[in-house]
Amino acid sequence: MKNGKLIIMLRKRIAIDLGTANTLVWVAGQGLIANEPTVVAISADDNKVVAVGEDAKRMLGRTPESLIASRPMREGVIADYQVTEAMLRYFIGKVTGRVQFIKPDVMICVPAGCTQVERRAALDATLAAGAAHAYLIDEPLAAAIGAGIPVSAPSGHMIVDIGGGSSEAAVISLGGVVVHKSVRVAGNKIDEAIQDHLKKKNNLIIGDQSAEEIKIKIGSATKLDKEIKMEISGRDLVFGLPRSIVVTSGGITEAIRATLHQIIGSVKGVLEDTPPELAADIIDKGIVMSGGTSLLRNLDKLLTEETGVPAHVAEDALFCVVRGTGVVMENIELWKRSVITRR
Repeated sequence: MKNGKLIIMLRKRIAIDLGTANTLVWVAGQGLIANEPTVVAISADDNKVVAVGEDAKRMLGRTPESLIASRPMREGVIADYQVTEAMLRYFIGKVTGRVQFIKPDVMICVPAGCTQVERRAALDATLAAGAAHAYLIDEPLAAAIGAGIPVSAPSGHMIVDIGGGSSEAAVISLGGVVVHKSVRVAGNKIDEAIQDHLKKKNNLIIGDQSAEEIKIKIGSATKLDKEIKMEISGRDLVFGLPRSIVVTSGGITEAIRATLHQIIGSVKGVLEDTPPELAADIIDKGIVMSGGTSLLRNLDKLLTEETGVPAHVAEDALFCVVRGTGVVMENIELWKRSVITRR
């Protein structure tokens, strides 16, 4: 019995926000220990993992035939099971060391709108990667806890978590998700919209990383008073030669408008389905925004204009989900009814 208790005490508890764009790892008692791109580079000959995270991201779009660099997560869920398992093993190994004497407990967050099959795949991949127990928590709930929202209170709080692959709007009350809507439209789709815009308007083909750079540097959800310009290089669609052009923030705002309205549509859908008592609470407290894409310039302003409900971005929006998952992992007994588990 004493040995069993000692193993439980020594067992590390890890929280992982397995995002489409970035993976964040939190360890109980230590806090955030890793924040790396969700990219894996694999050798085409023997399917061995060559690089994970930052090193693999540098290889995206630049690999020879013998290497394949890819993103194993798509739209917030696992698209490539084996690669995801290899990546999880890498992150778990980063915490526990190469030799694991005691397997850790690992909690992964998943979109609230994902299917039972997708949930099972996440649990199976976590156990196969070396976890003693695997736990799943819904992303909006984790984001709300990480944003410091008192989720256990008998009042309504609205969280909108916009990541790389999916956007989720949810109303939370009494420690659970009351209403939620999930759309598989987020940061990556905004990047695609920028690529499509430049292809149609300027006959220029650019890569994913260039599109992301444009979004971060000059992207805005609403028209800016003072327009920002940026020079970007790519491949000419007609002649196939390298070419540089200057893009403006106004053109990018126009390019991403339709994509942003799909995200806002899910928020409106949740507000329409919210019980009246909770709707009154939300009008008082406003909408809290989390996730990396919520940092897009003026997105909170656009959401406020479109819904009529004040919206604001949470502090450290990028880390809300992993911080919330970490809090739940550290207090697992209190949150048992909010998580799914398997050993």
